Amino acid sequence: MLSSLPNILTLSRILAVPFLVLLLWDSGWVGHLAAFVLFGVAAATDYLDGYLARSQGTVSKLGVFLDPIADKIMVAATIVMLVHTGTIHGWAVIPALVILLREITVSGLREYLAGLQVSVPVSQLAKWKTAFQMIALSALLLAGATPVLAPWLPALQIGLVSLWLAAGLTAVTGYDYLRVGMKHMS
Repeated sequence: MLSSLPNILTLSRILAVPFLVLLLWDSGWVGHLAAFVLFGVAAATDYLDGYLARSQGTVSKLGVFLDPIADKIMVAATIVMLVHTGTIHGWAVIPALVILLREITVSGLREYLAGLQVSVPVSQLAKWKTAFQMIALSALLLAGATPVLAPWLPALQIGLVSLWLAAGLTAVTGYDYLRVGMKHMS
């Protein structure tokens, strides 16, 4: 099942992460622009792999396992590198931390519940959370290139507002998952 197109798309997101890190390591506006494009393509595969798996009837246990891991690796690496570049700094580190802490907590909770054979489906609100995270991180990546390419484009402001909105949704959905999980911990 590793060779199915949805699983290949999921794996491509994981394989894109080192390139994303390299592009942002010591980059100027070109690195930010290339990272923005790479992140955008990778984010699109997040939607596409699930759509293809469901429409082709090729949903696999491997895909169900790898998809959220690929998302979390990509989001976490991007946040860390945006802090490294200084794009996320000051008060904006708070929503970035909320997002990272929630992802780690929910991953641990899902692993624990899987041991109990309890499945926690992804809520519609969690899908919106993911969308806002992708918008925020895309805009923040683009913000490193806009001073040269499009100084009129408020990419940084759009990214920061979206980051705070994503963090709010992240906190709410994290609480929802924790509340469901706590029922199975007593």
